[in-house]
Amino acid sequence: MKKLLLTLMAALMAVTAANASIFDKYTLKRSELPEEAQTMLTEYFPKAKVSMIKVDKHLLKKTDYDVRLSNGIKIEFSNKGKWTSVDCGKKELPEGLVPGAIRRYIAKNFSELKAVSICKRSGGYDIGLSDGNTHRFNLLHQYKGTVAAKD
Repeated sequence: MKKLLLTLMAALMAVTAANASIFDKYTLKRSELPEEAQTMLTEYFPKAKVSMIKVDKHLLKKTDYDVRLSNGIKIEFSNKGKWTSVDCGKKELPEGLVPGAIRRYIAKNFSELKAVSICKRSGGYDIGLSDGNTHRFNLLHQYKGTVAAKD
Protein backbone atom coordinates (compact mmCIF):
# COMPACT_ATOMS: atom_id res chain seq x y z
CA MET A 1 0.00 0.00 0.00
CA LYS A 2 2.81 2.41 0.90
CA LYS A 3 4.57 1.66 -2.39
CA LEU A 4 1.41 2.36 -4.36
CA LEU A 5 0.86 5.64 -2.53
CA LEU A 6 4.48 6.72 -3.04
CA THR A 7 4.31 5.76 -6.73
CA LEU A 8 1.12 7.78 -7.21
CA MET A 9 2.62 10.80 -5.43
CA ALA A 10 5.78 10.60 -7.54
CA ALA A 11 3.74 10.34 -10.74
CA LEU A 12 1.59 13.31 -9.71
CA MET A 13 4.66 15.43 -8.96
CA ALA A 14 6.24 14.47 -12.29
CA VAL A 15 3.10 15.40 -14.22
CA THR A 16 2.82 18.69 -12.33
CA ALA A 17 6.47 19.56 -13.03
CA ALA A 18 6.09 18.64 -16.70
CA ASN A 19 2.99 20.82 -17.04
CA ALA A 20 4.44 23.81 -15.18
CA SER A 21 5.48 25.44 -18.43
CA ILE A 22 1.87 25.24 -19.66
CA PHE A 23 1.01 28.04 -17.25
CA ASP A 24 3.51 30.41 -18.88
CA LYS A 25 2.51 32.39 -21.94
CA TYR A 26 4.70 34.40 -24.28
CA THR A 27 3.47 37.37 -26.29
CA LEU A 28 4.58 40.61 -27.92
CA LYS A 29 1.36 42.53 -27.24
CA ARG A 30 1.60 45.35 -24.70
CA SER A 31 -2.17 45.03 -24.32
CA GLU A 32 -1.58 41.75 -22.45
CA LEU A 33 -0.02 43.76 -19.61
CA PRO A 34 -2.02 45.48 -16.85
CA GLU A 35 -2.75 49.14 -17.59
CA GLU A 36 -0.28 50.43 -14.99
CA ALA A 37 2.54 48.42 -16.60
CA GLN A 38 1.64 49.79 -20.03
CA THR A 39 1.72 53.33 -18.63
CA MET A 40 5.13 52.76 -17.01
CA LEU A 41 6.59 51.48 -20.29
CA THR A 42 5.20 54.47 -22.18
CA GLU A 43 6.47 56.95 -19.59
CA TYR A 44 10.01 55.64 -19.01
CA PHE A 45 10.79 53.74 -22.22
CA PRO A 46 8.69 55.44 -24.93
CA LYS A 47 10.91 54.55 -27.89
CA ALA A 48 11.77 50.97 -26.88
CA LYS A 49 9.91 48.14 -28.55
CA VAL A 50 8.80 45.05 -26.66
CA SER A 51 10.74 42.01 -27.80
CA MET A 52 9.02 39.55 -25.41
CA ILE A 53 6.47 39.42 -22.63
CA LYS A 54 6.35 36.31 -20.48
CA VAL A 55 3.13 35.97 -18.51
CA ASP A 56 3.98 33.78 -15.50
CA LYS A 57 0.85 32.09 -14.21
CA HIS A 58 1.55 30.26 -10.98
CA LEU A 59 -0.55 27.63 -9.29
CA LEU A 60 -0.47 29.12 -5.82
CA LYS A 61 0.87 32.62 -6.50
CA LYS A 62 -0.53 35.47 -8.53
CA THR A 63 0.42 36.08 -12.14
CA ASP A 64 3.46 38.24 -12.83
CA TYR A 65 5.01 39.59 -16.01
CA ASP A 66 8.58 39.54 -17.31
CA VAL A 67 9.15 42.06 -20.11
CA ARG A 68 12.20 42.33 -22.34
CA LEU A 69 12.65 45.36 -24.52
CA SER A 70 14.50 45.39 -27.84
CA ASN A 71 17.30 47.48 -26.30
CA GLY A 72 18.07 44.73 -23.74
CA ILE A 73 16.23 46.20 -20.75
CA LYS A 74 14.45 43.68 -18.51
CA ILE A 75 11.46 44.69 -16.38
CA GLU A 76 9.37 42.58 -13.99
CA PHE A 77 5.83 43.57 -13.05
CA SER A 78 3.47 42.30 -10.36
CA ASN A 79 -0.01 41.03 -11.16
CA LYS A 80 -1.36 44.57 -10.70
CA GLY A 81 1.18 46.08 -13.10
CA LYS A 82 3.53 47.65 -10.56
CA TRP A 83 7.18 47.25 -11.52
CA THR A 84 9.20 45.10 -9.12
CA SER A 85 12.59 45.24 -10.85
CA VAL A 86 14.23 47.02 -13.76
CA ASP A 87 17.61 46.00 -15.19
CA CYS A 88 19.05 48.29 -17.85
CA GLY A 89 22.25 46.28 -18.29
CA LYS A 90 24.97 48.91 -18.68
CA LYS A 91 22.61 51.80 -19.42
CA GLU A 92 21.51 54.25 -16.73
CA LEU A 93 18.06 53.87 -15.19
CA PRO A 94 15.52 56.57 -16.02
CA GLU A 95 15.75 59.20 -13.29
CA GLY A 96 12.14 58.85 -12.14
CA LEU A 97 12.52 55.18 -11.19
CA VAL A 98 15.05 55.85 -8.41
CA PRO A 99 13.61 57.67 -5.36
CA GLY A 100 15.09 61.17 -4.95
CA ALA A 101 16.86 60.55 -1.63
CA ILE A 102 18.54 57.43 -3.02
CA ARG A 103 19.49 59.25 -6.22
CA ARG A 104 21.10 62.05 -4.16
CA TYR A 105 22.99 59.54 -1.97
CA ILE A 106 24.40 57.80 -5.04
CA ALA A 107 25.39 61.14 -6.63
CA LYS A 108 27.18 62.21 -3.44
CA ASN A 109 28.88 58.93 -2.50
CA PHE A 110 29.34 57.18 -5.85
CA SER A 111 29.58 60.19 -8.17
CA GLU A 112 31.56 58.36 -10.86
CA LEU A 113 28.97 55.56 -11.09
CA LYS A 114 25.44 55.35 -12.42
CA ALA A 115 22.43 53.33 -11.26
CA VAL A 116 21.75 50.57 -13.81
CA SER A 117 19.26 48.34 -11.96
CA ILE A 118 16.69 48.60 -9.21
CA CYS A 119 14.71 45.97 -7.35
CA LYS A 120 11.85 46.71 -4.95
CA ARG A 121 11.86 44.48 -1.89
CA SER A 122 9.48 44.35 1.02
CA GLY A 123 12.11 46.13 3.14
CA GLY A 124 13.32 48.68 0.63
CA TYR A 125 15.36 48.81 -2.57
CA ASP A 126 18.42 47.13 -4.04
CA ILE A 127 20.24 49.44 -6.46
CA GLY A 128 22.79 48.04 -8.89
CA LEU A 129 25.55 50.42 -9.92
CA SER A 130 27.67 50.43 -13.07
CA ASP A 131 30.65 48.94 -11.20
CA GLY A 132 28.69 45.72 -10.65
CA ASN A 133 28.00 46.23 -6.94
CA THR A 134 24.50 46.26 -5.48
CA HIS A 135 23.60 48.54 -2.60
CA ARG A 136 20.66 48.19 -0.25
CA PHE A 137 18.40 50.97 0.99
CA ASN A 138 15.53 50.65 3.47
CA LEU A 139 11.98 51.95 3.03
CA LEU A 140 13.06 55.33 4.42
CA HIS A 141 15.70 55.48 1.64
CA GLN A 142 18.56 55.16 4.14
CA TYR A 143 21.73 53.36 3.00
CA LYS A 144 22.13 49.92 4.57
CA GLY A 145 25.26 48.59 2.85
CA THR A 146 26.46 46.51 -0.05
CA VAL A 147 24.62 43.32 -0.95
CA ALA A 148 26.79 40.21 -1.19
CA ALA A 149 27.37 39.07 -4.76
CA LYS A 150 25.60 35.90 -5.85
CA ASP A 151 27.80 33.08 -7.12
